[in-house]
Amino acid sequence: MSGLYGLILCGGRSLRMQQDKSQLDYHGLPQWQYLYQLLKPLTEKVFLSCRADQVLETELPVIIDSVGDAGPATGILSAHAAFPESAWLVLACDLPLISAQSLELLIASRDMSKEATAFISSFKQSPEPLMTIWETAGLKRLDLEKGCPRKTLLKAEIALIENPFAIEQFNANTPSEREEAMRAIMDAQLPR
Repeated sequence: MSGLYGLILCGGRSLRMQQDKSQLDYHGLPQWQYLYQLLKPLTEKVFLSCRADQVLETELPVIIDSVGDAGPATGILSAHAAFPESAWLVLACDLPLISAQSLELLIASRDMSKEATAFISSFKQSPEPLMTIWETAGLKRLDLEKGCPRKTLLKAEIALIENPFAIEQFNANTPSEREEAMRAIMDAQLPR
């Protein structure tokens, strides 16, 4: 766990969902709180990544997006700028099906000699950048390229692992995907 911080990306505009995805309730509390509870025992510190104009009512540590406006890379790079010596376990707030079992597997599979440790996305057959451990070398590459986290991982030297709990990588970005996630949770296919 040495030097591993948790980062919950809450700063997206949620245009397709038509409401703030970090505030959605899948587990009896806002999604950002659920993710915080998952990450807290697994990392040294946990931070929420937010836009400057975004209001989250919390006493939890927040990192305000300060590095441009490049989607999720903005939050990741803002965290790296705040704590440049730390590796980050990054989670998007639109992962309603995630549980501790996936995060524990990711951490157990961590290869600090690589630029990142990532699950292969079962939906896109490429690295899942927003459920990844980014080492400082990978963060430096992302900063230099100023680009898409997924494209950065495709060029980087990474540890790519299969997730036997691949359903937990499901992203809910639209109201219909939210309903699909709620059905999966209610059908007891996943931890609630």
